[in-house]
Amino acid sequence: MSTSPLPAPALRDPSVDHAIQAIVAGASSDAACATDLAAGPWDFDTVPGYGPGSSMGDVIPTGAPRQGELPAEYREADEDELDARIKAARTALGDRVVVLGHFYQREEVVRHADHVGDSFQLATAARAYPDAEAIVFCGVHFMAETADLLSGQDQAVILPNLAAGCSMADMADIDQVEECWEQLADALGPLDEPDADGLVPVIPVTYMNSSADIKGFVGRHGGIVCTSSNARTVLDWAFARGRRVLFFPDQHLGRNTAKAMGVPLERMPMWNPRRPFGGNSPEDLQDSRVILWHGFCSVHRRFTVAQIEQARAEHPGVRVIVHPECPMEVVDAADESGSTDYIRTAIAAATEPTTFAVGTEINLVRRLAAQYPQHTIFCLDPVVCPCSTMYRIHPGYLAWVLEELVAGRTPNRIQVPADVADPARLALERMLAAKPPVTAGGGAAR
Repeated sequence: MSTSPLPAPALRDPSVDHAIQAIVAGASSDAACATDLAAGPWDFDTVPGYGPGSSMGDVIPTGAPRQGELPAEYREADEDELDARIKAARTALGDRVVVLGHFYQREEVVRHADHVGDSFQLATAARAYPDAEAIVFCGVHFMAETADLLSGQDQAVILPNLAAGCSMADMADIDQVEECWEQLADALGPLDEPDADGLVPVIPVTYMNSSADIKGFVGRHGGIVCTSSNARTVLDWAFARGRRVLFFPDQHLGRNTAKAMGVPLERMPMWNPRRPFGGNSPEDLQDSRVILWHGFCSVHRRFTVAQIEQARAEHPGVRVIVHPECPMEVVDAADESGSTDYIRTAIAAATEPTTFAVGTEINLVRRLAAQYPQHTIFCLDPVVCPCSTMYRIHPGYLAWVLEELVAGRTPNRIQVPADVADPARLALERMLAAKPPVTAGGGAAR
């Protein structure tokens, strides 16, 4: 596992679940965005919606995956029993199974991961264990799809809870994107014909936080996938091939990255899929450099300039680092912005005791505070509000899928159809080749 040992004092407890349980029990003066977070996610698996947490107000598409009922023995087991059962199953399975965990996973899950990382790192890790029979992916649905695309054909990729989707990814579906492409052709002319400089009118770029269908669309149309780690490198790649970029689904990552590259805001129109031409005139599209999809991350939209101002007032000299999925005003007000791994690396590289205010998902922030007790590290948002869908992966589900594997059964397998997989894999291979430059601190250059 790639995380460091955690210190013992209760004040350094990285568990968001423990914090929420204390809030609900009245043992903490902190606030949570939803007291339902204290319940097991199986209480919400059959209910439409993303569940309690940051995305609970977002509209979930009809037909979004649901999880079947988790057996009572896992729902009723306490934390210590689940921890012991997971360890026993892992021992029994040995090298046959690898567990990948995203930085935003709850501590009770991520401690069992063989590899912990952001979406870019986990995409790479998915192909680093060719001898494993199964990859248990503790993340969300689009990440498990990506692991299926990049792992071996005989390897099974398992998502412990099928209801762990992503509201941002769901904000751009394949029908909307196909319709957008047709309307762009009406406004800009044939999209596959290079001009005298060899540039096509539009290169589609999708953030990793998108479905396999969207990645397949991008692959079919000469585009590429990006992550928050390599977004700038990917935009450079796209601008070398096209006059403009269609960037989806996260408007904020697209805007913040392009703005840092010198693209004027007036040349970054927003595409609203519910309006003709995305709500733009053909002239606006002709003059565009980056066309931004109307999508966002509900975790990072919670961060505000007011929170940064309060952090600076209460902690003189505070170092503010935020994720580039935050709104532009927040990124501009911060000292730095970067991917989850950039944030982690920047804190690890600080040689003197420092106060950090961090604008990203609370599970990562609390884990960093526990790992680096020499620093003062806190989340910009004073309300405890984890990613709704990452939080759907509970140790009960991890214990269940591992024990099913021990018994010779393969639950919750994620498989991308071949007609989608081939072009999606092409777009992902382009992404993996677009490696960002590395700064002295080890993070992606901004």
